[in-house]
Amino acid sequence: MKTAIVYYSLDGNCAIVAHEINSILNTDIIRLHTTKDKKRSKIGNMFWGVGMVFLGKKPPLKPYSFNPAAYEKIIIGAPVWADSPAPPVKTFISESGLSGKKIAIFLCHAGSAGDSANKFKALLAGNEIIGEIDFKNAAKSDKEALKQQIADWVNRF
Repeated sequence: MKTAIVYYSLDGNCAIVAHEINSILNTDIIRLHTTKDKKRSKIGNMFWGVGMVFLGKKPPLKPYSFNPAAYEKIIIGAPVWADSPAPPVKTFISESGLSGKKIAIFLCHAGSAGDSANKFKALLAGNEIIGEIDFKNAAKSDKEALKQQIADWVNRF
């Protein structure tokens, strides 16, 4: 039963969660990067991300290797930007041809996840969502509590 974790992380929160999941499941792990990754201030990142959401952009991604046919389960992680999964993850979903897969999703945010999980699931229509969870400020949370929360979630699917 082969599993992959695919995630995008701008500030490191989703990376922390993805690597903790990987430490439990020992999966293939793919980090997505936009072709125009560049350093911005925190406020610059906010304006860039929110602008991409409101304009419906799907930014181009740097090359990555992913064959959905190779996996029985796929875990996808995204930051929440303007009440939506981050646009780089939308690019991945639109490019990957995911259909008929068992997929778990996780979201990372600093405020509220809002309706982002439902928007995420709508992007994955035609797949079976086997789990969903969101993490608030993963990088700032109690590490042991975060590890336990992730382990409890992963053990349900």
